[in-house]
Amino acid sequence: MNDLLYQIAITKIPLVGPVTAKNLIAYCGGVKEVFTASAKDLKSIPGIGLKLAENILQQKVLEAAAAEIEFLKKYKIQALFYLNDDYPHRLKHYADCPVMLYYSGEANLNQKRIIGIVGTRRPNSYGLNACEEIVSGLREYDPLIISGLAYGIDITAHKRCLEEGIPTIGILGHGLSRIYPHQHQQVARKMVQNGGLLTEYTSDLGPEREHFPMRNRIIAGLCDALIVVQTARKGGSMISAEIANGYHKEVFALPGRVTDTYSQGCNHLIKSHKATLIESAEDVAYAMCWNRVEQATGSRKAIAPLSDSEQSVFSILQSQENASIDDLTFQSKMTSNHMAAILLSLEFKGMIRTLPGKRYALA
Repeated sequence: MNDLLYQIAITKIPLVGPVTAKNLIAYCGGVKEVFTASAKDLKSIPGIGLKLAENILQQKVLEAAAAEIEFLKKYKIQALFYLNDDYPHRLKHYADCPVMLYYSGEANLNQKRIIGIVGTRRPNSYGLNACEEIVSGLREYDPLIISGLAYGIDITAHKRCLEEGIPTIGILGHGLSRIYPHQHQQVARKMVQNGGLLTEYTSDLGPEREHFPMRNRIIAGLCDALIVVQTARKGGSMISAEIANGYHKEVFALPGRVTDTYSQGCNHLIKSHKATLIESAEDVAYAMCWNRVEQATGSRKAIAPLSDSEQSVFSILQSQENASIDDLTFQSKMTSNHMAAILLSLEFKGMIRTLPGKRYALA
């Protein structure tokens, strides 16, 4: 419990974001050590000036962290620290991943297949119907579906998941002491029983404007693929798509009429090769190689001599349908250059194949 106090507290320090917090922990040798370090030691850390050092030394955040622990206990909320084993493995290796996550729910945050669905808060009937059909079509592939619990496409995806019995998680831009928008409280309660609610924000933090672009990186990082149903050229969905591309995730977009404002974003993503055009859930499954992987599971065997490093990568890909080079580098603990060479060798041997979005799967 002592560790949890400091893990929460470091996220409450003014002017300290995820990257700075991790830098502090790395230099000090642990999260508790950040709060026991001297002013001189803190100021010697790159990027930590006098103001930040003073914020840490005041240690007022420890009181706020203690209050948060009481809230977590009362409502049986899980606190997930980025260095712990229970933290979602898809997020772990991104430099800007949250230091802490707070989770209320039953769904597996490391489920084999995770799909993010995002879109405008003002969809038309075309977008709403397409969203519902895509979610229903994904059911047979046993995914976890995540979205942001917002109006429009987000809540449509969550509701259809509940109807279809698909686990669904809402990624929130505020603490778990409230639901925003409040009109979605009933849906959110049902989601906790068939999925969950996840946030990086402590219970005292409300739905501030700047929180929502930040939560989009969690949606992008936690999913294997992101589906953009309808969106204008600017907005949160486009931010999520850009982040997902930066994370080397597969992005899909539903095309629409060029005259429709809320299809312009999707059309632009497709036109600029930042998203793959889809018309149905089957298009997603085909691009992600889910059918072929399911049919071949358990029947693949190595057909060429492999080095220890090659066998390690091959084994990782045997346990999951596909992975990005970042995922493979993190799981194998190899360097990026070494991983690139291993992947090239395995491809030459016909053992693996390259997928769109710089992902890899067994051949």
